[in-house]
Amino acid sequence: MKKFFLTVATIAMSISATAQWNVDRSHSGIKFTVSHMMISEVDGLFKDFSGTFTSDKDDFSDLKTSFTIQTKSISTDNEKRDAHLNSPDFFDAEKYPTITFTSTSITKNGDKKYTLVGKLNLHGITKSVTWELKGGNVIKDPYGNNRAGFKATTTLKRSDFGLSPDTPSAVLGDEVEVTVNFEITKK
Repeated sequence: MKKFFLTVATIAMSISATAQWNVDRSHSGIKFTVSHMMISEVDGLFKDFSGTFTSDKDDFSDLKTSFTIQTKSISTDNEKRDAHLNSPDFFDAEKYPTITFTSTSITKNGDKKYTLVGKLNLHGITKSVTWELKGGNVIKDPYGNNRAGFKATTTLKRSDFGLSPDTPSAVLGDEVEVTVNFEITKK
């Protein structure tokens, strides 16, 4: 019986030892850029998101992450355009209120450079997405927390996710550049 309780205690300690990092929302953001009529680019961002990050290794080579974006929080600094993006013509935010990502693997490619792969669910469609991830320096902030920062970039095709499939690429680019900057902290 003692061996059983010792085993349970060891498992519980190893689970609680997993380094859970918290998102510092005031120093994090999710942005995108898409071409408009092949002559300019339009930028936007999502204002409401959350994420989880865990890593037991100091170099983050075992990083696991997931994040959720509230679709209606899209902002392109144009209320009429934002309303159109939330309509059934694009994101259909009433039907698909969230965009989610869950990592499935990470590969370290050099000093502070990684390839992060995971499943992105957008507009009811789930696809594998590969991100270029940079960062991972850890500092001690003035409040006694460990703090790290990352930048993740990828390019998505809106057609892969059924976003406004009838809009020609000459009017609205099919490729959307996505950048996620995040700072994470742990005590």
